[in-house]
Amino acid sequence: MKSITQKGVQINPSKIVCIGRNYVEHIKELNNEIPSEPVIFMKPNSAISDQIIFDDNDTVHYEGEISFVVNKGKLAAVGFGLDLTKREIQSQLKVKGLPWERAKAFDGSAVFSDFVGFEGNIENLRMELYINDQLRQIGGCDLMLYKPDEILAEICRFMTLEKGDIIMTGTPKGVAAINRGDIFAGKIFSKNKLLVESTWIVE
Repeated sequence: MKSITQKGVQINPSKIVCIGRNYVEHIKELNNEIPSEPVIFMKPNSAISDQIIFDDNDTVHYEGEISFVVNKGKLAAVGFGLDLTKREIQSQLKVKGLPWERAKAFDGSAVFSDFVGFEGNIENLRMELYINDQLRQIGGCDLMLYKPDEILAEICRFMTLEKGDIIMTGTPKGVAAINRGDIFAGKIFSKNKLLVESTWIVE
């Protein structure tokens, strides 16, 4: 089982539940329709990685996201996540009306920082993603179509979330392809307070 780290403790999520199309500007940049309910898809435990690996065969896009660890039915910790996406494959699957797993659930497609406990106002959370020292993505809970607590409630309507499972809440605008050697820096803030950050070099 692949693991993540929360307060120095290794946790083995059974699954990652992801939300698509949760920021209006990102929906527009990909020419998608605004959903009438949360768009939910899954990544398996085997998707978890602490590295960003360049794919010589497929174009992979980054999607920075505010991510949460679930414990006892609550959002217990927050971290930065990268939902890596094989965009061309995803576009082909969408045209055919097929599921996204080939584009979203491949090994190494879920890259995470450490997770930290958080007890403040969840509306104050925001993420920032820098690539080669340039700000590429910024977005917070205030811009989400569906807020984290709404997402949690919707998932729990039909699925059991085990201790340590992860929710990825969607990506703001600014997605693009990764390149070998790119330096990624993902940060999570509560207002102006930095809660957690992590850096990766695309290998």
